[in-house]
Formats: sequence, structure tokens, C-alpha cells
Amino acid sequence: MNLITSSCHSSTRLFCDNALIPPPLRVSMAMGLKSAAFPFCPRPFLHIPRRPFISFAKKKKPQAEPVIKPSIIEELSMVDDEEDDGVEDDIFDELVDDDGYFEDEYFAEEAEPSAGDGAGGGGISLAGTLWDKRALEIAEEVTVSFDGELGIYAFKTLLNATIQVRVERLTNKSGSPTMADIEAFSTRYRERLDEAEANGSIPGNISLEVSSPGVERVVRIPQDLERFKDRNLYVKYVTEVVDNGSSSEHDGVFRLISFDSDASSCTWGLADVRVNREKSGKGRPLSKKQKEWRLNTPFDSLRLVRFYSEI
Repeated sequence: MNLITSSCHSSTRLFCDNALIPPPLRVSMAMGLKSAAFPFCPRPFLHIPRRPFISFAKKKKPQAEPVIKPSIIEELSMVDDEEDDGVEDDIFDELVDDDGYFEDEYFAEEAEPSAGDGAGGGGISLAGTLWDKRALEIAEEVTVSFDGELGIYAFKTLLNATIQVRVERLTNKSGSPTMADIEAFSTRYRERLDEAEANGSIPGNISLEVSSPGVERVVRIPQDLERFKDRNLYVKYVTEVVDNGSSSEHDGVFRLISFDSDASSCTWGLADVRVNREKSGKGRPLSKKQKEWRLNTPFDSLRLVRFYSEI
């Protein structure tokens, strides 16, 4: 049996349900691994989940300058032979700020996004506080300063005085910003929030999180169809049953053939991806029938359209 050990730096801050847990001077944890669980490799595999880059902008004390801290999460997945249960541990990279302090940030696993949820599905979601509309106005003013290169994909405020922003790059086909884009937006927005805190238009304890839309970003209908018409897309849609008036939900990986904004409908074909090719036999290409298959859907029947990645 092999052992994996992990140690926490004495200045690392640990949180559980947003509550600070005072760590001991040195914490070690050991996990037993049976080598038989990894027949092809003597060491466990590291899997990096598909999450958006995230940058935190926080005020330094006593100065009011933002500290940008990108965080990378690695997920260690291990399989137990006897019980066939998955054990997942998040391994956090410790990031050092200018004062020499380490800090760990935890990101909860997100539920499936929905269009307009203010998070992975894009759009705006306000908590209804006295300050969130002003915070949104400031964010929109900051995007103007980037001369049309960056835009707000999603904006969300939480009751715990947190602002979550997902920015997109408007000048490339993928819409994905770079880490430099995220840090630049974070810095400018944090500066403007500090000014608003100083004049009392927003509270003085605002936390800011800035990230990208994510690898599997939601496609907004119909405004994003032209922009992402060449992408393979995962589509969840409903169809009406004529006999009893009920509806049924379906999904698939499609490519956009065409769309008609006036008729509020679009036409799909099967995407040339593994999950579709395997339906005609392992190792075989799409069949002629699959290539000619078409699906017409009204805009209002589309429940979710997002990027599809085979990685």
C-alpha cells in the first residue's frame, strides 16, 4: 500500500461553509492507495476540471490597491477496487501575495447552467440589495474603457456582499478572455468599487470575483447564433406530442445549419464528433443518413445550448 501525504503551510487559511478554521502549525493527511487500483500507472492521475479562470480582487490594508489572485484547482480522482466508489480530493495551489501570505480559495461544484442565471448561463442576476444596481452600472462603465474588446457575459450579486463577473473577449470567435484580460478588468473594476465605497454608494466590504465564461459556455439565443455557428454545440430541446398535447425533452450534439430570426427557428445537423460517429459503428465515420439528418426547432423550444468539448 502506498501513502499520499499533504501538508498545509502554517499561514494557510482554511474554510468550511464560509467559516474560518484555525489551522494547527502543521497539518498532514495520509490516504491509503492500493496499487491494484492503478494497473496502468504506478501513480494516481491528476485531472484538471473544466472550470473558468477566476481572479479575485481584494483590497490591501492599509492601501486600497487590488491584489489579483488567479486560482487553479486540480481534482485527484481515485477508484477503490473493492467498493468501486470514486474518491475525489481537490488539490489547491497556494498563491503568495506581496506580503508573503498564502491563501487557499475553494470553489464549489456548479450545477448545470441555465440561460440568464447570471453565472455559467450568462445574463444578469441581482440579489435585490440597495447597492447591486450601482455595482452593475460601474461594471458596464469599466467595459466601455476597453474600447469594445471586453464585454460582460454574466453579472451576479449575492446577499453576502459578493460580486461575480464573467467577462468575454468580443474580438475572437471563441469569446474567451486571456488571464491578462481578466486581471486588467479586475484591477480597473476594483479601483472603481473602492471609489464608490469611499463616497458611500456601496458598502465597504464588497468581495469581487472575475472569471471567464468557461469552456462549455452557454450560447444565448438568438444573439449568439451567428457568432458561434461553426462550433459543435450541445443542444437540449423539447418537442410537442400532437396526440395528447404533452411535451418530451431530448438532447444531442449538433452543428447549426441555418437560423431564421424572423421565423424564430433554427435548423440543426449532427456534429461530426465521437458520440455521434459511434452510433454507426466504432471507428466508422458518420453515415450518409446521419450527414443528411436535419432537425428544425423553434427558439422557444431550446432549453439549453452550450459549447461542446470532447476533451
